[in-house]
Amino acid sequence: MPATSPASQPIPNANQETTHMLIKARTLNGYTLHSLDGEKIGRVEQFYFDDQHWTIRYLVADTGTWLRGRQVLISPHALTVVLEDEQTIGVNLTKAQIEESPSLESDKPVSRQFEEAYHGYYGWPMYWSGPYERGTYPFIMRSRERLQSAAHGEKAWDPHLRSTRDMTGHHIQASDGEIGHADDFVIDDETWAIRYLIIATRNWWPGKRVLVSPQWIERVSWDASKVFVHLSRAAIQGSPEYTETSLLTRDYETELHRHYQREGYWIDEPAAMHHSE
Repeated sequence: MPATSPASQPIPNANQETTHMLIKARTLNGYTLHSLDGEKIGRVEQFYFDDQHWTIRYLVADTGTWLRGRQVLISPHALTVVLEDEQTIGVNLTKAQIEESPSLESDKPVSRQFEEAYHGYYGWPMYWSGPYERGTYPFIMRSRERLQSAAHGEKAWDPHLRSTRDMTGHHIQASDGEIGHADDFVIDDETWAIRYLIIATRNWWPGKRVLVSPQWIERVSWDASKVFVHLSRAAIQGSPEYTETSLLTRDYETELHRHYQREGYWIDEPAAMHHSE
């Protein structure tokens, strides 16, 4: 892993065997995508996530003139490595595979019918079918052999995909009043879970930005563009400040969760979460 900027400091996982980064969605926007055969396939445009697990389900690629008129979606199952120094993301697919994948018109929403065809084409598990955040698996599965031998999940849920671009600017409603708006998202590049919303509170506390975990969200009113959180304004005001130079280390996260008297998301994650092969 190359050297990283202060805002995306590598964090040791539970087994101390690999590292992963917490990195802002806005930082990833514009990163170059390279296919398995070494060709450039486009740049990161935005992300789609589901509003139940707050996990990235697709990266949306801007392919320029290559595949004009269609949305090119890349699942985290195909994302191999984020190289921050080079501002690139590796994709474990060939350019031909992407070109021949199910087509989605650029002005159409992502439907269940498209997702089923898309996951079937690549042979990936359907994330909405099974007991885990990733469907049948508690982690991102990239091994073809293990995919073919796995059982299908029995329980299913109805995903609603949301855009990081569209959610930016949503108002944040604390338990006792409004506190600011969603300014960005902090993404874990190993699990592709959204770990935090970056909240700008400049209308109340000039210049201050704070982090709020999706686990602390009560509900989202998509029609009203408002996010309701289980936190008071005073608690948020007193939380550790987030700045562009903040180190997103495990110590920082621990301090944040301790402030809110909440357990960290890393406490209950299975060890296998960190092993994608």
